[in-house]
Amino acid sequence: MSSEAHQSVLSGLAGEVLEHTGVKANSCYQCGKCSAGCPLSGEMEYPPSYVMRILQTEDAELEEKILRSFTIWVCLTCEMCYSRCPMSIDIPKMMDFLREKSIREGKANPRAKKIIAFHKSFLDSIRTTGRLYEVGLLVDYKARTMTLMQDMVLAPKMLSRGKLNIFPELIKERSKVSKIFSRSTKKNK
Repeated sequence: MSSEAHQSVLSGLAGEVLEHTGVKANSCYQCGKCSAGCPLSGEMEYPPSYVMRILQTEDAELEEKILRSFTIWVCLTCEMCYSRCPMSIDIPKMMDFLREKSIREGKANPRAKKIIAFHKSFLDSIRTTGRLYEVGLLVDYKARTMTLMQDMVLAPKMLSRGKLNIFPELIKERSKVSKIFSRSTKKNK
């Protein structure tokens, strides 16, 4: 079956996942190794094998539950599932796509607020300096989550030990990093 014919067979969320990530949900034969190896499957409403099964059903109501679930935010993208999968299905790549889609469509689970804040703060740090600037990341994250005083006793110790730099290290040609972000943003729309 050609790739084009295979894509026409998949519709709904499974078809979008295939189109944007190359991950074929229909390749999963439900062995459960991904869920058995996942260090956080006990914290998920739907373990990885169940997410794969929902995508295979192409049931819009169940797909909606996945996009609104906390499951996609709990995934660490540690790749344990990927390494155990006999079909080499890149579940972490799929989960990342589902998170981005969830944010774009305003369906992110409210319990994921701090995870999303960290994600945005991290990417903003990279976009601005070209690399991770820890102090900037912390300040941005604290402002987004309104947890300004949490862990403040650690900051002086970390600064005195040289674990945090007050000023960011900027890479050369940061404009190239900015172009990568621009291309990625256009591609995901």
